[in-house]
Amino acid sequence: MSDSTRPPAILLMGPTASGKTGLAMALADRLPVELVSVDSALVYRGMDIGTAKPSPEELARYPHRLVDICDPSEAYSAERFRSDALAAMAEISEAGRIPLLVGGTMLYFRSLQHGLSPLPPSEPAVRAALGEELAQRGLGALHAELAKVDPASAARIHPNDTQRTLRALEVWRISGRPLSELQSSTQGEPMPYRAIKLARAPQQRGTLHERIERRFHAMLQAGFEQEVRGLIGRGDLDPELPSMRSVGYRQMWAWLRGEYDREEMIRRAIAATRQLAKRQMTWLRSESGVLWLEEGGNVTELALAHVYHELGD
Repeated sequence: MSDSTRPPAILLMGPTASGKTGLAMALADRLPVELVSVDSALVYRGMDIGTAKPSPEELARYPHRLVDICDPSEAYSAERFRSDALAAMAEISEAGRIPLLVGGTMLYFRSLQHGLSPLPPSEPAVRAALGEELAQRGLGALHAELAKVDPASAARIHPNDTQRTLRALEVWRISGRPLSELQSSTQGEPMPYRAIKLARAPQQRGTLHERIERRFHAMLQAGFEQEVRGLIGRGDLDPELPSMRSVGYRQMWAWLRGEYDREEMIRRAIAATRQLAKRQMTWLRSESGVLWLEEGGNVTELALAHVYHELGD
């Protein structure tokens, strides 16, 4: 299928707290679109405040697919996202509308557009050995080992990200090849859509940093602590679950376990969110064919003009 005959899909990307959701809703008022969330945290039910999930009223007016589809005890992968997203996009296109995918999980956007690289499946013996090393040597030593065998992956994976560090080392030990090499050398099936790509991002880093700090304090006022206490109180969740490692949740859980005081929790949560935004921007800058929507001017009108142009209207 040539690019000109592919149905269109709008990809609205950006770092956390950049204003993506508001822009998506504004576009939904003007375009024949249906929204699809591209967010690894919004998939989880009961995680509303710390994820900045749209309010029930907003979701009623602007339904988002792939929101509240998992229990926090489940793991949700890029592979599952791609399958779910493509199914939702097919339904939207068949109804004569345009899928508008909005979010900040850049790995999901990457997997959607380019497919997933075939990686070796997990081997219990290798994973068990890594678990023992984690207990004996600590995560810092394992991340340092990763930096020697796969510098590109180590640079992309946060030193506190246990799951991704262990997976990258597991791939290296099973295949003898760096995860970054396998991911770049092979690609899966590209998505059968013509992507119209928009990026919502403040031009000044300081602007985004201020928004992140203000938003986290607003989350605290809205009851974020009570939300996490409720999740812990279920008794079936673990701090190493993907859901509980989401920024903000990890730091709040650690504070509630007594690992540090409240002010340190706030500092760490804001710092972790800023680091997330930095990684999101790094991914975004590698995207081609993107209209950057920064501060100044009427962002909605600029986005609409670009979409109309790409649609040929």
